[in-house]
Amino acid sequence: MDEHTRDPSVPAPDGDPTGWHQGGVIDGDDRIKGPANGYWEHATLRRATVHGVRLFNSEEYHESHDCFEHEWYNYASGSVESKFLHGMVQVAAGTYKHADFEDDDGMRSLFETALQYLHGVPHDFYGVDVIDVRTRLGDALDDPTAIEGWRIRLDGRHPEADEEDYAFAETLEEGP
Repeated sequence: MDEHTRDPSVPAPDGDPTGWHQGGVIDGDDRIKGPANGYWEHATLRRATVHGVRLFNSEEYHESHDCFEHEWYNYASGSVESKFLHGMVQVAAGTYKHADFEDDDGMRSLFETALQYLHGVPHDFYGVDVIDVRTRLGDALDDPTAIEGWRIRLDGRHPEADEEDYAFAETLEEGP
């Protein structure tokens, strides 16, 4: 766990996705690592994912992209976290190309790259149904209309944005 990606205020998920540690983990010295009720390996990644997915599902693709991109900078190149976030940046950007600019060639290029990044990412990474994401991207390469009305599944649901998500995205625009 990286100190700069911790945040105890990020709530527990529904279920037990990759990234969530149910209960404390015993380390090599027989000590409990993390809170006894569970913790996110990278809580800020979960926060960015929740906001990014909910904004995506509300067709706010640019803001969704920003959520994933901002968090992506916290991780080393080649890490599973970096690959997931970079893939989701491409998903949001490609969907934005299709929806706002009717640029299906641009969408395809971004989706092909997203599929490369998402290859090998666990199927339930931080609550996102990565299998469904990869399937939808593959379908859209053949038929761009496959993404119309698409909502990303998070914790088994298709949540949409609320005021908290828009406020989070605004903080990213303001910068440090």
